[in-house]
Amino acid sequence: MTTSTRGTAKVPAVLVLEDGRIFRGRAYGAVGETFGEAVFSTGMTGYQETLTDPSYHRQVVVMTAPHVGNTGVNDEDPESSRIWVSGYVVRDPARVPSNWRAKRSLDEELRHQGVVGIQGIDTRALTRHLRESGAMRVGIFSGSALPDAGVMLAEVRQQPEMKGSNLSAEVATKETYVVPAIGEKRFTVAAVDLGIKGMTPHRMAERGIEVHVLPATATAEDIYAVQPDGVFFSNGPGDPATADGPVAVMRAVLERKTPLFGICFGNQILGRALGFGTYKLKYGHRGINQPVQDRTTGKVEITAHNHGFAVDAPLDKVSETPYGRAEVSHVCLNDQVVEGLQLLDQPAFSVQYHPEAAAGPHDAAYLFDRFVSLMEGQRA
Repeated sequence: MTTSTRGTAKVPAVLVLEDGRIFRGRAYGAVGETFGEAVFSTGMTGYQETLTDPSYHRQVVVMTAPHVGNTGVNDEDPESSRIWVSGYVVRDPARVPSNWRAKRSLDEELRHQGVVGIQGIDTRALTRHLRESGAMRVGIFSGSALPDAGVMLAEVRQQPEMKGSNLSAEVATKETYVVPAIGEKRFTVAAVDLGIKGMTPHRMAERGIEVHVLPATATAEDIYAVQPDGVFFSNGPGDPATADGPVAVMRAVLERKTPLFGICFGNQILGRALGFGTYKLKYGHRGINQPVQDRTTGKVEITAHNHGFAVDAPLDKVSETPYGRAEVSHVCLNDQVVEGLQLLDQPAFSVQYHPEAAAGPHDAAYLFDRFVSLMEGQRA
């Protein structure tokens, strides 16, 4: 049974950007105040997966699609055990959700989990502002008696910036757990959780892989204690320049030449392990409609993204690294940002986007098969 989403729709709300621009609307979700980095997502579907993606920790997500919440919330699609976004911004939320799987409305879920949001603002104008000025700190304030605009702006400017933030341990599992293979077990993979999405080990399990998901603080000894056929480094939030621990662990894996696969934050960790730098994008890539070319095949894929940082690696030459030759394997066709790396002299590769593709698209699912092929080759 579904219900109306009008619980807080008449409560005033204000969105304040750190550069002083203000948008006024009405509360959506919980009433109160919240802070984070303002970013926009271009996906027209998959809002439940976005909300529960740990990579969005400490970010306020602006939906560019004007109508959000029409399918409500179900218990099958979350990518983790909770909503991770700091705040949620929509233009025109669904008044009544309608879907056979819906258990409750999106507004109800946001209120239940204490996520402060805002509705009824011009998200198109806000998105254009973020494209021109870049992702920045933001606050959402809602309630019957709101502070003065100057007070709200001062609070926003007191918040920490995303650059320099080390966040992966805040969202990762504290204890190791195992996702069993579906059907016959073929391989064992040690997955370092830097903010992993639930669909990622599931995609591996579908291919006969038993996945041991380890905390972000896992050491090389922890990884090899499970006797893995391959090692995986997940997506996650924060600035990769702060992730010295995972970088050191990945270098230990590269020294042993164990098949290695990284996604998103894992791609940035591989970049650093190979000696490349990372940098913050002006406004990042977030959505499920980003064109990427696999330079090893020439194929163009439509892919799901969520990253505000990227690897600074040369696009058109093979680089010499301490672990052999490396090259850029994938590139974003919108802006030529590095979207993948691979080593040519040992079995290691990574991509910046999300091939587990919940809620789609599915063009990049072959990358899990590529990981399986590396492990098969190593075993042979």
